[in-house]
Amino acid sequence: MGLIDKIKGEFIDIVEWLDQTRDTIVWRFPRYDNEIKMGAKLVVRESQVAVFVNEGRIADAYGPGTYELQTQNMPILSTLKGWKYGFHSPFKAEVYFVNTRQFTDMKWGTQNPVMVRDPEFGMVRLRAFGAYSMRVVEPRRLLTELVGTDPQFRTEEVSEYLRQMLVGRLSGALAKAEVPMLDLAAHQQDIGDRLAGALSQELAEVGIAIPKFIIENISVPPEVEKAMDKRTEMGVVGDLDRYTKYQTANAIAEAAGTPGSGMGEGLGLGMGVAAGQRFAQNINPQQGYPQQQYPPQGAPGYPPQGAPQQGYQQPPAPAGPPPLPPQPQWYIAVNGAQQGPFDAAGLSGQVSAGALTRDTLVWRNGMAQWTAASQVGELATLFGAVPPPLPPQS
Repeated sequence: MGLIDKIKGEFIDIVEWLDQTRDTIVWRFPRYDNEIKMGAKLVVRESQVAVFVNEGRIADAYGPGTYELQTQNMPILSTLKGWKYGFHSPFKAEVYFVNTRQFTDMKWGTQNPVMVRDPEFGMVRLRAFGAYSMRVVEPRRLLTELVGTDPQFRTEEVSEYLRQMLVGRLSGALAKAEVPMLDLAAHQQDIGDRLAGALSQELAEVGIAIPKFIIENISVPPEVEKAMDKRTEMGVVGDLDRYTKYQTANAIAEAAGTPGSGMGEGLGLGMGVAAGQRFAQNINPQQGYPQQQYPPQGAPGYPPQGAPQQGYQQPPAPAGPPPLPPQPQWYIAVNGAQQGPFDAAGLSGQVSAGALTRDTLVWRNGMAQWTAASQVGELATLFGAVPPPLPPQS
């Protein structure tokens, strides 16, 4: 500090802090050689605390108000200086202003992934981020534990201090919560409360409190997200064997019902041949077709006279018609719950019971989404069927 600053300091007798920032927590009053005139005015504004430090030792602290610095209102500093009587010469002391307002919308996030053991997916790497608010509740402890001799202490330094503690505290909070990966989103508030409690205990040791702590998101690696999606699909469908049969039946129904594609005819022919073969094998398991017994002599079908009779077999019977394709299986939504599957007869019964109405949402394989029953043409015959009028009485 130059000569001009020294001269200005000798004439300046007001010690105050006009905060021009939004992120400064502690600010040291600049004074040449730390000299303060006896009788100078100390102005402490709302949400501020002024702390005097003498030769590295914290002395007096002042809350909001205007003070005239005298030996009477500086008892600790007077004791440290050995002022037994009135003293009017300048004295040396450092003045730190501490901002005690609440700092809001502070961001936090895990620097590195947090390893968590899940009963379904094993060891999973998690990342999390959110926001919190903080305020200084013990200025003396903050100066002693964190600030030291720094002329300016900002919120980013508290955020860095907080991030160093987050990884261990987050994994501990997740372990105590015992929440599976699939249910993390529904328990973020509970996990955030546990984490805030653990952090508050440690921050209290440096004079800081966190009135609010929010977890905005807990993210998992992409491969775990895909596995979770697959697990969700399996939970919705149910048993894998039933799911496979269900998909096969729907594929057969769609192929048989496709006009002009030839798939229905081919499919039906194949099913008919297979059914005929199974029927023949059930009658005579040792051969593909049963051995034909000759009809009585002279009856139609008896071999001509002189014709060889050994090895004579009746030609295979023509294949019967193929079985009808399976009916589509329908699901309905009743009071927010899925019910089904139902075939056409089952749907008719639901209509009679009042569970299926025109406004009921329905779905079957091949539909993009749930749709009101009144908008599905296949179900139009279920509603509003009116019997014809009675014939006239003779």
